[in-house]
Amino acid sequence: MSLQEQFDQALADSKNLPERPDNMTLLKIYALYKQAAVGDTDGNRPGFTDMVGRAKYDAWDGFKGTSKDDAMQQYVDLIEELKG
Repeated sequence: MSLQEQFDQALADSKNLPERPDNMTLLKIYALYKQAAVGDTDGNRPGFTDMVGRAKYDAWDGFKGTSKDDAMQQYVDLIEELKG
């Protein structure tokens, strides 16, 4: 199975986890997905009044420079770990 196929399967699996991950883990899932799908952050960091958007942006920005393949692999590994 290719890395892309594993990533696509992990995306599907992420919607059916046995329990809802905590907020920090959810941010990491989001950030790894964005890094794998889009690459490095672009645009401006959301303003102070958008606390959720700001947290998501900061989490994604934390993976700046990570290759798409590496982000995909980390995403797959994280979802596998959360599946139990």
